[in-house]
Amino acid sequence: MSPELTIFSERLRDFIAFSSDESTRESAGHPALAAHHDAEFNGMALMLFTLQFKLNPAYRALCQRRNASPEALSHWTQIPPVPTQAFKELEMTCLAPEERTRVFHSSGTTGQQPSRHFHSPESLALYEASLWPWFEAHLLGDRKASDPQPSPIERLILLTPPPGQAPHSSLVHMFETIRQRLGAPETAFAGRCTVDGWELNIDTVLQLLKGAVTEQAPVMLLGTAFNCVNLLDHLSQCDLAFALPPGSRIMETGGYKGRSRTLEKRELHALISKHLGIPASHIVSEYGMSELNSQAYDCAITGQNPEVEEPDPDTKSRAFRFPLWARARVVSPETGREVADGETGLLQIFDLANTFSVLAVQTEDLAVRRGNRFELLGRAAPAEPRGCSLMSTDTRT
Repeated sequence: MSPELTIFSERLRDFIAFSSDESTRESAGHPALAAHHDAEFNGMALMLFTLQFKLNPAYRALCQRRNASPEALSHWTQIPPVPTQAFKELEMTCLAPEERTRVFHSSGTTGQQPSRHFHSPESLALYEASLWPWFEAHLLGDRKASDPQPSPIERLILLTPPPGQAPHSSLVHMFETIRQRLGAPETAFAGRCTVDGWELNIDTVLQLLKGAVTEQAPVMLLGTAFNCVNLLDHLSQCDLAFALPPGSRIMETGGYKGRSRTLEKRELHALISKHLGIPASHIVSEYGMSELNSQAYDCAITGQNPEVEEPDPDTKSRAFRFPLWARARVVSPETGREVADGETGLLQIFDLANTFSVLAVQTEDLAVRRGNRFELLGRAAPAEPRGCSLMSTDTRT
């Protein structure tokens, strides 16, 4: 293991801890503090690029073909992003083969080569350190700092298979990390792997939902959009609806990739409210990839009048945002330059938590720039279907 990456990882942990502090988040919009964060991110990104240029042979070769080197760069926006396709064809990692203990795969149709994101115990620990505080800020934002309870929810339902059945899924690893943090039982996983891919154990989900209603225990559901639709379709067909207790919430992630009926986000959320009784204020969308170690969310649960709050028609208020240790850019596919606010382009992510792989990733997703946030439109036309949601119909590779 490179001692330089270890030192950087420790520094990043300190930055994450500082950035995740509640007082820091509340004052993040202050111009002086925002400028400080930008400068800190820029310095760390350039430092990490230097290390990855040195330690990641596949990335170094890509940069050299683009005439990019650490000496020639002065700002993080100049760092060459790696297309997600490169994770399929090359070993985009700073880890030596003997250091790799886990690998996360992207989803894809059967027969497609998946992306591969290699991990070691140290990189997995950094992944977990990155994912938890941003998840907590958005899904558990109504928890009081003085509250002795670890969470405002009492039941956790995970609409995916357990880790033992999906060892190469970054999403399942994320859910397992959350489960352990919340102290929920392993039976919280209500999905399973079959020869046809991921599917829900509907009987288990119904039993958990009925128990939550009977005991008036607030519940948190986490899952792919595709499996949310499966659950909602079953409830509709059976003419079932639950009035989950106040404080219940749900996080959905991923798209449909043409493999099921496609729902607009508002329609999906309306059906969730109709069949599960969860208000719009407590429905959160997440954006993540197997190639990234950080996630973006489109809103935070604050607990302010949740039972009467209606969906906000302003798309900016539901645009995705990454934490301070990651940045998103929406660029023109023609020029490679960042588009103006309100314009559409391809999404690039710069993630410092990708310490042991490559920090700059060029996605195949179309997005609208909304200030320092982005509104996700979907996959660019030539791109292959991918994402955790596709796992619901395809065998895990």
